[in-house]
Amino acid sequence: MPPRCPGCAEPVEADHRFCASCWGRLRFLDGAGCVRCGLPPPGEPGQHCGACLADPPHHAGVHAAVAYGPIARELPIRLKHGGRIGVAETMAGPMARLVPHDAELLVPVPLHRWRLWRRGFNQAVLIGEGVSRRTGLPLLRGGLERVRATPLLRGLSPRERRKAVTSAFRVTDRAAVKGRRIVLIDDVYTTGATANACVRALLAAGAASVAILCWARVIEGADD
Repeated sequence: MPPRCPGCAEPVEADHRFCASCWGRLRFLDGAGCVRCGLPPPGEPGQHCGACLADPPHHAGVHAAVAYGPIARELPIRLKHGGRIGVAETMAGPMARLVPHDAELLVPVPLHRWRLWRRGFNQAVLIGEGVSRRTGLPLLRGGLERVRATPLLRGLSPRERRKAVTSAFRVTDRAAVKGRRIVLIDDVYTTGATANACVRALLAAGAASVAILCWARVIEGADD
């Protein structure tokens, strides 16, 4: 079978390549936003937005390859619901270039055991393996555990999302994360409720810092 575009499944010249149409509709994020939340403005590298200055987040920054949109969302859908595990490699490539230079350890966002049983794999682990191969950083596959099942967050308000994931995660090996500069791996960053709950658990276990790395993030008004 010929290689297929990850966005529309049209034949392309090589694996993990997008067709010209899908490539043109992806909005790659250039890192010009806020140094902490990653959102525009301010537009100058190293600057903080007003919201992060007023209420600094616990994480050490959000790094996303692309803005969430019609093409960007197809990859997580094909991976999670279509079983196209090769798409994880497609996502890992652009993500690996955004790993902070001082990072020491990769940790994937975990699935609850029942969801993992139904799906058969954790997409964050597959993406993390691709990032690990490209950067040489170790991946702590079971570093976090989802200790209770959480409802689907789609359709919930930001407050309801935060409540749903409160105390839902724990660190399985505190010694492995203590004092380490960690990069948390996930596929999509929406409101940050899940990622921030993971960040809090890692920091409480002694991590020096936790940055967030994902394939796509929701940006209000973005369209690819």
